[in-house]
Amino acid sequence: MNQRPTVNVQVAQTGDCYACATDESLLKGMLRLGRKGIPVGCVNGGCGVCKVRIVEGGVQPLGPVSRAHVSADEEAQGYTLACRVAPTAPVRLEVSARLARPFSNPSLRAGANAAPASLSLTTPPTKET
Repeated sequence: MNQRPTVNVQVAQTGDCYACATDESLLKGMLRLGRKGIPVGCVNGGCGVCKVRIVEGGVQPLGPVSRAHVSADEEAQGYTLACRVAPTAPVRLEVSARLARPFSNPSLRAGANAAPASLSLTTPPTKET
């Protein structure tokens, strides 16, 4: 079985890292993190729920991105949709819009004993010592 080339992708806000094949979308690789709450919409660049900003690294388009969700000015600043780009080099990205919620709310992070995504469970805050 041939192994597809992968690169490292890092989520700037949390430091989470994942391997992403150079022929798959950043979103598909991100889903392997196992976080509850990562929104997956149309997966065709039309809904905008997977908006990210590429801070470092390189990506190649897998298809068009709707200008309703990423303007030309935003694209010039590194914004794109994670479902429509694949990495060409190690990437550091910032999640934004609705995609930011699962990366900013610790109660939505999946752990080793995570409940199935269909259940709605909350984690009580932990005491700092």
